Amino acid sequence: MQTATPVQRKATRPRADALRNRERIVTAAREMFVEFGPDVPLDEVARRAGVGNATVYRHFPDRDALVREVVCSVMERMARAAERALAETGDAFEVLERFVHTAADERISALCPMISSTFDQHHPDLEAARRRVEGLVGEVMERARAAGQLRPDVGVGDLMIAVAQLSRPPAGTECLRADRFVHRHLQLFLDGMRAPAPSVLPGAAVTLEELRQS
Repeated sequence: MQTATPVQRKATRPRADALRNRERIVTAAREMFVEFGPDVPLDEVARRAGVGNATVYRHFPDRDALVREVVCSVMERMARAAERALAETGDAFEVLERFVHTAADERISALCPMISSTFDQHHPDLEAARRRVEGLVGEVMERARAAGQLRPDVGVGDLMIAVAQLSRPPAGTECLRADRFVHRHLQLFLDGMRAPAPSVLPGAAVTLEELRQS
Protein backbone atom coordinates (compact mmCIF):
# COMPACT_ATOMS: atom_id res chain seq x y z
CA MET A 1 0.00 0.00 0.00
CA GLN A 2 1.51 3.29 -1.06
CA THR A 3 1.36 6.39 1.13
CA ALA A 4 0.20 9.49 -0.66
CA THR A 5 2.89 12.12 -0.99
CA PRO A 6 1.84 15.42 0.57
CA VAL A 7 1.30 18.11 -1.98
CA GLN A 8 3.69 21.04 -1.45
CA ARG A 9 1.72 24.24 -1.58
CA LYS A 10 3.29 27.59 -2.12
CA ALA A 11 2.62 30.16 0.55
CA THR A 12 0.04 32.50 -0.85
CA ARG A 13 0.75 36.18 -0.85
CA PRO A 14 -1.75 38.51 0.79
CA ARG A 15 -4.15 39.97 -1.71
CA ALA A 16 -3.63 43.55 -2.78
CA ASP A 17 -6.86 44.68 -1.14
CA ALA A 18 -5.82 43.00 2.13
CA LEU A 19 -2.49 44.82 2.06
CA ARG A 20 -4.27 48.11 1.40
CA ASN A 21 -6.63 47.50 4.30
CA ARG A 22 -3.72 46.72 6.62
CA GLU A 23 -1.95 49.92 5.58
CA ARG A 24 -5.12 51.95 6.11
CA ILE A 25 -5.57 50.47 9.58
CA VAL A 26 -1.98 51.23 10.60
CA THR A 27 -2.23 54.79 9.24
CA ALA A 28 -5.52 55.43 11.03
CA ALA A 29 -4.19 53.93 14.26
CA ARG A 30 -1.05 56.06 14.11
CA GLU A 31 -3.10 59.22 13.65
CA MET A 32 -5.47 58.35 16.49
CA PHE A 33 -2.73 57.24 18.88
CA VAL A 34 -1.07 60.62 18.35
CA GLU A 35 -4.33 62.49 18.93
CA PHE A 36 -5.87 60.42 21.74
CA GLY A 37 -3.26 57.98 23.08
CA PRO A 38 -2.92 54.21 22.75
CA ASP A 39 -6.21 53.45 24.57
CA VAL A 40 -8.38 54.74 21.73
CA PRO A 41 -11.17 52.19 20.99
CA LEU A 42 -10.28 49.89 18.12
CA ASP A 43 -13.82 50.40 16.80
CA GLU A 44 -12.88 54.05 16.25
CA VAL A 45 -9.69 53.01 14.47
CA ALA A 46 -11.75 50.79 12.17
CA ARG A 47 -14.17 53.62 11.48
CA ARG A 48 -11.41 56.06 10.54
CA ALA A 49 -9.71 53.43 8.37
CA GLY A 50 -12.99 52.77 6.56
CA VAL A 51 -13.02 49.04 7.36
CA GLY A 52 -15.10 46.75 9.53
CA ASN A 53 -14.16 45.68 13.05
CA ALA A 54 -13.61 42.13 11.85
CA THR A 55 -11.03 43.35 9.34
CA VAL A 56 -9.03 45.04 12.11
CA TYR A 57 -9.02 41.90 14.25
CA ARG A 58 -8.18 39.72 11.26
CA HIS A 59 -4.94 41.67 10.81
CA PHE A 60 -4.26 42.44 14.48
CA PRO A 61 -5.63 39.96 17.05
CA ASP A 62 -5.22 42.38 19.96
CA ARG A 63 -4.31 45.97 20.81
CA ASP A 64 -0.67 45.12 21.54
CA ALA A 65 -0.21 43.73 18.04
CA LEU A 66 -1.61 46.91 16.48
CA VAL A 67 0.42 49.25 18.70
CA ARG A 68 3.58 47.30 17.94
CA GLU A 69 2.90 47.50 14.21
CA VAL A 70 2.35 51.25 14.42
CA VAL A 71 5.60 51.78 16.34
CA CYS A 72 7.56 49.54 13.95
CA SER A 73 6.08 51.31 10.92
CA VAL A 74 7.13 54.72 12.27
CA MET A 75 10.62 53.41 13.00
CA GLU A 76 10.78 51.99 9.48
CA ARG A 77 9.88 55.41 8.06
CA MET A 78 12.60 56.98 10.20
CA ALA A 79 15.09 54.38 8.98
CA ARG A 80 14.22 55.16 5.36
CA ALA A 81 14.65 58.88 6.09
CA ALA A 82 18.09 58.18 7.56
CA GLU A 83 19.01 56.10 4.50
CA ARG A 84 17.99 58.97 2.24
CA ALA A 85 20.11 61.30 4.38
CA LEU A 86 23.13 59.01 4.02
CA ALA A 87 22.65 58.98 0.25
CA GLU A 88 22.82 62.79 0.10
CA THR A 89 25.96 64.72 -0.66
CA GLY A 90 26.89 68.19 0.43
CA ASP A 91 26.94 69.79 3.86
CA ALA A 92 26.83 66.98 6.44
CA PHE A 93 25.24 69.05 9.18
CA GLU A 94 22.47 70.29 6.91
CA VAL A 95 21.74 66.65 6.06
CA LEU A 96 21.51 65.90 9.78
CA GLU A 97 19.17 68.86 10.26
CA ARG A 98 16.83 67.68 7.54
CA PHE A 99 16.71 64.21 9.07
CA VAL A 100 15.90 65.58 12.54
CA HIS A 101 13.02 67.69 11.22
CA THR A 102 11.68 64.66 9.32
CA ALA A 103 11.91 62.54 12.47
CA ALA A 104 9.91 65.15 14.40
CA ASP A 105 7.16 64.97 11.77
CA GLU A 106 6.79 61.26 12.58
CA ARG A 107 5.61 62.34 16.05
CA ILE A 108 7.82 59.94 17.95
CA SER A 109 7.00 61.92 21.10
CA ALA A 110 3.53 60.36 21.07
CA LEU A 111 4.93 56.88 20.51
CA CYS A 112 7.56 56.93 23.28
CA PRO A 113 5.07 56.33 26.13
CA MET A 114 3.57 53.46 24.13
CA ILE A 115 6.97 51.83 23.72
CA SER A 116 7.68 52.04 27.43
CA SER A 117 4.35 50.96 28.87
CA THR A 118 2.03 49.29 26.41
CA PHE A 119 3.65 46.06 25.28
CA ASP A 120 6.71 43.83 25.32
CA GLN A 121 9.71 46.05 24.62
CA HIS A 122 11.81 43.03 23.69
CA HIS A 123 9.59 41.70 20.92
CA PRO A 124 11.88 40.63 18.03
CA ASP A 125 10.19 42.95 15.51
CA LEU A 126 10.63 45.95 17.78
CA GLU A 127 14.22 45.07 18.65
CA ALA A 128 15.14 44.71 14.96
CA ALA A 129 13.50 48.04 14.05
CA ARG A 130 15.20 49.78 16.96
CA ARG A 131 18.66 48.44 16.07
CA ARG A 132 18.23 49.53 12.47
CA VAL A 133 17.22 53.07 13.40
CA GLU A 134 19.98 53.42 15.99
CA GLY A 135 22.64 52.30 13.54
CA LEU A 136 21.49 54.56 10.73
CA VAL A 137 21.05 57.64 12.93
CA GLY A 138 24.49 57.00 14.36
CA GLU A 139 25.94 57.00 10.83
CA VAL A 140 24.23 60.30 9.97
CA MET A 141 25.64 61.86 13.13
CA GLU A 142 29.10 60.40 12.62
CA ARG A 143 29.30 61.88 9.15
CA ALA A 144 28.63 65.36 10.57
CA ARG A 145 31.08 64.71 13.40
CA ALA A 146 33.80 63.58 10.99
CA ALA A 147 33.30 66.79 9.03
CA GLY A 148 34.03 68.76 12.21
CA GLN A 149 30.48 70.15 12.28
CA LEU A 150 28.94 68.17 15.16
CA ARG A 151 30.21 68.59 18.69
CA PRO A 152 31.86 65.37 19.92
CA ASP A 153 30.02 65.08 23.25
CA VAL A 154 26.54 64.42 21.78
CA GLY A 155 25.24 60.87 21.33
CA VAL A 156 22.37 59.23 19.48
CA GLY A 157 20.39 59.06 22.72
CA ASP A 158 20.80 62.81 23.25
CA LEU A 159 19.43 63.48 19.80
CA MET A 160 16.46 61.16 20.10
CA ILE A 161 15.51 62.49 23.55
CA ALA A 162 15.56 66.03 22.22
CA VAL A 163 13.42 65.17 19.20
CA ALA A 164 10.89 63.40 21.42
CA GLN A 165 10.78 66.15 24.04
CA LEU A 166 10.70 69.10 21.67
CA SER A 167 8.00 67.60 19.46
CA ARG A 168 5.74 66.93 22.46
CA PRO A 169 3.04 69.59 22.97
CA PRO A 170 3.18 71.51 26.26
CA ALA A 171 0.68 70.54 28.93
CA GLY A 172 -2.72 72.07 28.33
CA THR A 173 -2.27 72.53 24.58
CA GLU A 174 -3.68 70.52 21.72
CA CYS A 175 -1.19 68.29 19.95
CA LEU A 176 -1.83 69.54 16.44
CA ARG A 177 -1.83 73.23 17.44
CA ALA A 178 1.67 72.89 18.90
CA ASP A 179 3.11 71.87 15.54
CA ARG A 180 3.99 75.43 14.58
CA PHE A 181 6.47 75.60 17.45
CA VAL A 182 8.17 72.24 16.94
CA HIS A 183 10.54 73.00 14.08
CA ARG A 184 11.47 76.39 15.49
CA HIS A 185 12.57 74.86 18.79
CA LEU A 186 14.26 71.93 17.09
CA GLN A 187 16.38 74.35 15.10
CA LEU A 188 17.43 76.08 18.31
CA PHE A 189 18.54 72.70 19.64
CA LEU A 190 20.36 71.82 16.41
CA ASP A 191 22.27 75.10 16.50
CA GLY A 192 23.49 74.07 19.95
CA MET A 193 24.85 70.81 18.51
CA ARG A 194 27.19 72.55 16.09
CA ALA A 195 30.94 72.44 16.56
CA PRO A 196 32.91 74.15 17.92
CA ALA A 197 30.97 73.87 21.18
CA PRO A 198 30.62 77.12 23.15
CA SER A 199 30.46 75.24 26.47
CA VAL A 200 31.11 71.88 28.11
CA LEU A 201 28.06 69.69 28.66
CA PRO A 202 27.61 68.25 32.16
CA GLY A 203 27.66 64.47 32.41
CA ALA A 204 28.20 62.07 29.52
CA ALA A 205 26.46 61.49 26.20
CA VAL A 206 23.28 59.46 26.60
CA THR A 207 23.06 56.08 24.91
CA LEU A 208 19.81 54.44 23.90
CA GLU A 209 20.79 51.39 25.95
CA GLU A 210 20.83 53.58 29.05
CA LEU A 211 17.39 54.91 28.16
CA ARG A 212 15.99 51.40 27.89
CA GLN A 213 17.38 50.48 31.29
CA SER A 214 16.10 53.59 33.07
